[in-house]
Amino acid sequence: MRRVIRFASTGCDLVGTLDEADGRTGVLIVSGGSEPRMGAHRGMAMLAARLAADGVPVFRFDRRGVGDSAGEDAGFEGSLPDIGAACATFRREAPGLRHVVGFGNCDAASALALGGRAGGVDAVLLANPWLREEADALPPNAAIRARYAQRLRDPAEWRRLLTGGVDLGKLAGGLAKLGRRTAPDPLADRVLAGIDAWGDAARIVLAEGDATAIAFAEAARDRDYAIERVATASHSFVGHADTLHRLLIKAIRRLP
Repeated sequence: MRRVIRFASTGCDLVGTLDEADGRTGVLIVSGGSEPRMGAHRGMAMLAARLAADGVPVFRFDRRGVGDSAGEDAGFEGSLPDIGAACATFRREAPGLRHVVGFGNCDAASALALGGRAGGVDAVLLANPWLREEADALPPNAAIRARYAQRLRDPAEWRRLLTGGVDLGKLAGGLAKLGRRTAPDPLADRVLAGIDAWGDAARIVLAEGDATAIAFAEAARDRDYAIERVATASHSFVGHADTLHRLLIKAIRRLP
């Protein structure tokens, strides 16, 4: 059974959806960016229904200022109280729960890394964690390098360059960005430290061709994280629902 539930966070009315099931470990889905709780292409709603059919209760919610929830959107770092309130609501509405696995993509993954433990979450599956505070529209340097390396190996890209099929403005912008020295990003340091603190309770899933995932992989190259890579450039893992379902079931089974 699926129920819509209203709850409060920092004086604001938030809205969540509970997919009920009898399992003692549930999944709290945290949406990234300004995406409502159904997810891209209704992906999170469908994932929740599938998990519930397997006996796993799932709670999804809109953070403040997003979707059906009231208040002002304070960004992903401002959503930490919302995660705690959602987790408490989940445990209250599904009283048989012993453990909660948090799942989030992009900045929702970063929010879980930073505040999920304090919010009552027991383990996390973090997809394409967001590490950037810079505001320009260009991809991270690691993604630009990976893309250029791929293109240099492709004869068709050389033909496009010679025949005027390449946007020289974008090319110049990317090369200029690669030439600039970038200072260490404090957000990256904090998110990676947050993941470190989770220890074995954290698992990472990366979309191999996604710019955010490429940047994360480079930043975490010296860390011994449990990472599963998915052969897709889709940031939201379109077409790979089976993989997310499998990884969440694995995360659930690791808990007692």
